[in-house]
Amino acid sequence: MRLKKAICILLAALLSALILCSCEGISWDMLFGSQTESAPLMSVHFLDVGQGDAIFVELPDDKTMLIDSGENYHGEGIINYIRDCGSKRIDYLIGTHPHSDHIGSMPYIIRNFEIGKIYMPEAGANSKLYEELLNAVKKKNRVVHPGKAGVKLINEDDLKVYMLAPVTIDEDNLNNSSIILKIEYLDSSFLFMADAELAEIDSVKLDMSADVIKIGHHGSRTSTTEALLDKVKPQIAVISVGADNVYGHPAGSVLKLLNKYGCYVYRTDLDGTVTITSDGEELHIYTGGVSIERAR
Repeated sequence: MRLKKAICILLAALLSALILCSCEGISWDMLFGSQTESAPLMSVHFLDVGQGDAIFVELPDDKTMLIDSGENYHGEGIINYIRDCGSKRIDYLIGTHPHSDHIGSMPYIIRNFEIGKIYMPEAGANSKLYEELLNAVKKKNRVVHPGKAGVKLINEDDLKVYMLAPVTIDEDNLNNSSIILKIEYLDSSFLFMADAELAEIDSVKLDMSADVIKIGHHGSRTSTTEALLDKVKPQIAVISVGADNVYGHPAGSVLKLLNKYGCYVYRTDLDGTVTITSDGEELHIYTGGVSIERAR
C-alpha cells in the first residue's frame, strides 16, 4: 500500500509539473535536460587589425588556429584577444605569405605565446621582418612546415582543415604564393583566400565551395571575380580592410559583384571584429558581441 501511495504521489507531481510547463512556456528539456547533445561550436573571429589580416579560429575539437597576424604593432592585442577567449595556446599558426600586413606580428606572438605547428608557403622574402620571424621560430625550437596545396592539418569525419594552394610558388608576386585554406565542419564550410589573385585562383584544382568566404586581398578587384564566386557560391563574405585605406579597398566592383550573388557582406572597417559561429549546421554572425544575423 505504501509503495502504491508513493507512486500515486510521484505521478501527481509529474502531472503538476507538465501543467506548469504548459502554462509558463517552460519546456520539458529545461526541466529534465535534452535527450540529444548538440554539436560543439566552432568560432571564427575575423579580427579588426586595420589594413591586414588576422583570423583566430576556435575549432570544435578544442584546438585553436591563427591565420595571419596583421602589422607588427598588433601582437599584444591579438594575444590578449585570444586569452580573453579562454585560450592559452595556438595549436596551428599559419602565415599565408610573407607580407608585413599578414605576418607583421608573428615574431612577437611566437616569442610571447605557446605555439604548436607553424605553416608558411615556401616563398621567402628578403626583409628584416621575415628574418626576425625565422629567428623567433628557431629560438622557440620550432620549425616552419611547408604550406601548399594538399596539406591536411585535420582530417576527421566531422572536421577537415586543409590547404587548396599554393600549387606553385610565384617569387615575383608573393600574393600568388598565398596559402588558401578551407575548413569543413559537418555541413558548414569556410574558405580563407589570403591575398590570392587570379593566376593562383585559376591554379586551384580542389573544391572551393564554401558557406563563408574571407574575400581575397582586402577586396581588391584582382582577387574576386564572377568565376570565383561561381565556384564558391558563398552565403557570407567577410572583408578584412582598413578604414580610408590608400588602396581604395574594397573595390566598388567587388561590392557590386557580392551584392549580385546575394552575399551577406561584413567589413572590419565598418563592423569591427566579425565573429561567425557554427554548430556544423547553423551559422550566426556577431559584431561587437551582438548577434545581428542568422544565415540559416
